[in-house]
Amino acid sequence: MTVRIHKLFQYLLDTAETGFDASVSFSNARAPRLGDFLGALDPELSLDWNNRDFRGLPELRAHVLRATGLEGRCRLEDVLITAGAAEANYLAIMQRVAPGDEIVVEAPGWPQAEVLADGIGATARRVHRREDEGWRLPLDALAEAVTPRTKLIFLSNPNNPTGQLLTDGEIERAAGIAARVGAWLIVDEVYAGLEWDGVPAPSVAGLYERGITTGSVSKALGLQGLRTGWLICRDPDLVMDAVILRENSSEIMNICGEAIAEIAMRPERRAALIDRAKAEGLAALDRLDGIVRASDLLAWHRPQAGLIGLARIAGDLDGEAFAARLGSDPWRTFALPGAAYGLPQHVRLGVGGGEDVALDTGMARLEGLLGDLAATG
Repeated sequence: MTVRIHKLFQYLLDTAETGFDASVSFSNARAPRLGDFLGALDPELSLDWNNRDFRGLPELRAHVLRATGLEGRCRLEDVLITAGAAEANYLAIMQRVAPGDEIVVEAPGWPQAEVLADGIGATARRVHRREDEGWRLPLDALAEAVTPRTKLIFLSNPNNPTGQLLTDGEIERAAGIAARVGAWLIVDEVYAGLEWDGVPAPSVAGLYERGITTGSVSKALGLQGLRTGWLICRDPDLVMDAVILRENSSEIMNICGEAIAEIAMRPERRAALIDRAKAEGLAALDRLDGIVRASDLLAWHRPQAGLIGLARIAGDLDGEAFAARLGSDPWRTFALPGAAYGLPQHVRLGVGGGEDVALDTGMARLEGLLGDLAATG
């Protein structure tokens, strides 16, 4: 099996050493510092694995169930701690999709499932969210795309990269569509906790026996460097198969990531981190929304959740040309072209990172570039 690079990751590789001064595309909340956790860490903590459970620290798994609203609906044994949501998705897809199978994915969406399906030799069928419908998930189209050959459906909620939320009824209908053919339904919830409008829909692991909820501490808590996430599923064979595959890759969780994530996910700690991320994110989102709405060159559906959204570019520039202009002197500010998601006339804008990525400076430069482009026609 050979996994080919996706355009999104290619952009990130190509720009990693460019030397931008600022970003208006970052997707994570501002990161806490190690010192924030030192007082709660045991200096006698062994740097061996946790020596308690291959599924991960029981305390951390209990926090995950509370945070996802699955306490009482799922058991500790249904939770596997993983190296981020990406590993959780990987383990489930690799153990349930075979050559010749079909999967169904949303577009735009997180590209991982489609990349893996291509490497496996499976077929990915896309269901397109439409911009003129507010990027809503078209459930009738989802139902039409699912066939008896469909092994797995992959969605994100909030949607990555538009920030649109599924309602309770929509996630329940998606589960029903999957159940019609016995397909697995993965819902990646990495942006859960950063809802601006309304409340999140229930996690699919509590709604459907073949529902798989994945998530992490990376986005809402800003702890991407810990590489700590989770997979939740009530099917014990799926969880054990994920453990078995993980034994042949990352093998076990890193103990430092588990220990710090357990502290961060304690209810009072998590609430404080979420409150900070929401306060900073909402203030920045209001400012960015004002910049977009004041310009004739950009238009978007403001994200309902999370820290990123897609803006359409008017005029002669496409997303790649716009990002290149913003990334060059005198602006030197990073934005991800929408071509990373198959949308060349768009650019991904984000309000994550705060002062760590000079977000305020980046937004001022974005505003400056838009002014220059408007002045020169």
